[in-house]
Amino acid sequence: MIGPAQGQGRTRILPEGGRVAVRLTAEERARIGVVTAHLLPQPHRVEILAYGSVLDPARITDLTNSYAGAVAALRTAKARAEVSAGALRRARSLGPTVVAGAQLETVEGTAFTDEATVTAAESQVRTLAATAKQEWGLVLGRAIVERAPLVTRLIERADLLVQVTLPSGEAMKPPPATAFAEVPPQSERVTMRFVAPATRTDQRIQGVSYYYLVAGDSGLLPGMSVQAFLTSPQESVGIAVPESAVIHWQGSAWIYRGVGADSFARHPLKPDAAISADRYVVDDLGGAADIVVTGPQAVLSEELKGQTQPGTAADDD
Repeated sequence: MIGPAQGQGRTRILPEGGRVAVRLTAEERARIGVVTAHLLPQPHRVEILAYGSVLDPARITDLTNSYAGAVAALRTAKARAEVSAGALRRARSLGPTVVAGAQLETVEGTAFTDEATVTAAESQVRTLAATAKQEWGLVLGRAIVERAPLVTRLIERADLLVQVTLPSGEAMKPPPATAFAEVPPQSERVTMRFVAPATRTDQRIQGVSYYYLVAGDSGLLPGMSVQAFLTSPQESVGIAVPESAVIHWQGSAWIYRGVGADSFARHPLKPDAAISADRYVVDDLGGAADIVVTGPQAVLSEELKGQTQPGTAADDD
């Protein structure tokens, strides 16, 4: 139970811990654009903050084209080898009375050369297929070899490939089928679709990596580094507050909570607060609370104005 408060005007000092409360009636909140919501503590699936790199599809394009060229070269070599092998069979069947020894040697040489060309072409196809799988893993490697729609969309930039790397020491088994990336500068979220585990890590982070697809028109570009969010099976119980409820002041993050009729006090947001569905999970409010979800900066302005009045003091900590 909140007891009587000291102070005058907009701000007052609460008897519990000397917290500063800002008094704003419903009419005043509407006038300055402050909106509150009554939020209940609930279990929320925790999101792990990861690091995304939008990859340049040039290497995938090069490998796909090289493999297609190698397959075409193999087909050409096989066709030539079949022709020269047939010519050799005919020359041998005719015998030395019809085909001179020098002519037979020429036909044999052509057949052997064409057969060697087939062997070399087959080796090139196998090498490129192995390279694709080694560089990009079985899923993407097979898609490169088969020129599957997955790779076609990457080449045409209808989709982009994002390498998502977890913080060092984190792991998710299995990784979520969908994840999210924030598009700068507005930090709007876009959905990413899981492709496969990555074959290499981000050297800057040294964590487990995965490949995800994002739409080519998402606003992301090859070479960008983005924040990514992966939903884990873990849960955190608390009140989920949107980013619009958070203000940053004096090097810390804060929210405003109701502390009585038409009164709000600043409350620190933990630096390690869990994130769920693009919201911060606040687990130290002790129960349901009225939270300023829109316009907390206006409430802070009113609080700072009142600091010149006698009786205003500490933050809500």
